[in-house]
Amino acid sequence: MTDEPTPLTSSESPAGALPYGTPDVPRVAVRGEACLEVDPEIARIGITVQARGTDRSTALQDLTRRNTEVLDLVKSYGEAVEKLATGAFTVTPQLTHKGRGERIRAYHGNVQLTATLTDFTALGELATRLADLELTRVTGPWWDLRPDSPAHREARQQAVREAVQRAREYAEALGARLDALLELADIGAETPAPGGNPMLRSRGAAYGGAAHEETAPALDLEPQRQTVHAHVNARFTMTRPAL
Repeated sequence: MTDEPTPLTSSESPAGALPYGTPDVPRVAVRGEACLEVDPEIARIGITVQARGTDRSTALQDLTRRNTEVLDLVKSYGEAVEKLATGAFTVTPQLTHKGRGERIRAYHGNVQLTATLTDFTALGELATRLADLELTRVTGPWWDLRPDSPAHREARQQAVREAVQRAREYAEALGARLDALLELADIGAETPAPGGNPMLRSRGAAYGGAAHEETAPALDLEPQRQTVHAHVNARFTMTRPAL
């Protein structure tokens, strides 16, 4: 006959089979959180250049000219503009509502751009100068932090420190002390992405108009502070409590 293996008792089981610890080596699981409010590092504005005409060629020429004016104006701010990108270009024929044939009565064209600025003083001036251009619409600003902002690192570190402090307080309440770290799970440090929750990002505004003889005054913009969150889960072992 073949001898069957004798089952292990709880005191003989491997440590991995007891996920909740033992009376001699209890475990404590905690959650560490951090929430910081910091000044924004960058601001984005959306720019839409438009043109309309009964002739396709004329509409395209007007659109190209206005787009060039916008690009030249934004680039004239030099290092204050961190990034300038064209998002979309469209030309759409508008059909007449009368008659059976497909008759085109006008052409609508627009170019969408996004400018990212680091100089918030220049931002207000640029926004109003852009809005003062012919058939140019400005939206924003959207305040944000860079992905590698030190604020994200500080939030994560603060969340870890809070987890350790919370676990230590639990252990001390039992007359014990922390012994070793078993697990640290990064749930993630969060900041809103472009297009995220507007309550956490910024106030928005839209400007649009035609060219005027007088230069529009610079708009006074107040940067909105950004909220950075971080959460971690941590598990520790502690010494035997003095119950």
